[in-house]
Amino acid sequence: MPTLIKDQNSFETAIKSPGIAVIHFQADWAEQCNQVNEVLDTLAKQSDFGDIKFYSCSAEELSEISLKFNIESVPTVLVFQSNKVLDRIDGADAAKITEKVKYYANKSAQPLEERLKLLINKAKIMLFMKGDRETPRCGFSRQIVEILNNTGVFYETFDILQDEEVRQGLKTYSDWPTYPQLYVNGDLLGGLDIVKEMLASGDLQATLKG
Repeated sequence: MPTLIKDQNSFETAIKSPGIAVIHFQADWAEQCNQVNEVLDTLAKQSDFGDIKFYSCSAEELSEISLKFNIESVPTVLVFQSNKVLDRIDGADAAKITEKVKYYANKSAQPLEERLKLLINKAKIMLFMKGDRETPRCGFSRQIVEILNNTGVFYETFDILQDEEVRQGLKTYSDWPTYPQLYVNGDLLGGLDIVKEMLASGDLQATLKG
């Protein structure tokens, strides 16, 4: 069964870990919480998830913690790493809990640099932006999407607002501090200003299709 967290100190120790901590906020009277504990127990016994720690805590007894993390009903599962909430699953959704644990297990097992390389090379033209091509979430991202759409080339996007590790890591990896960032054939082309300059000079279309 998941390790029982009995007080605030043990809770803080669990969530401060650099590894992944999956914490189930539960209540003894809620039958669905038993189902979630069974799911977490099964996952904890799988060697694929050996680096992930599973915990449970009483949402009512640790009410201050529950209030802090907006636990309004049980069962609720939160995923932590280095004192940050990475994800949240409300209710006894066994499939979603399993899916999230698998996702973070793969993510934690893969070195960041390797993950960034795979993302950059996911498509010939990759745009790392705020939001996605359908719903850009900043003016710079919206402008670069409009430019790319007008070229007619195929490109894929990655929403850096959904992944803080990639958002910060890519800045260091490419030595480029801002977003959006456009990559062609695995190499950084630049941000919005460079794309605008290449569009004005007539070089953009050839570069994207090269």
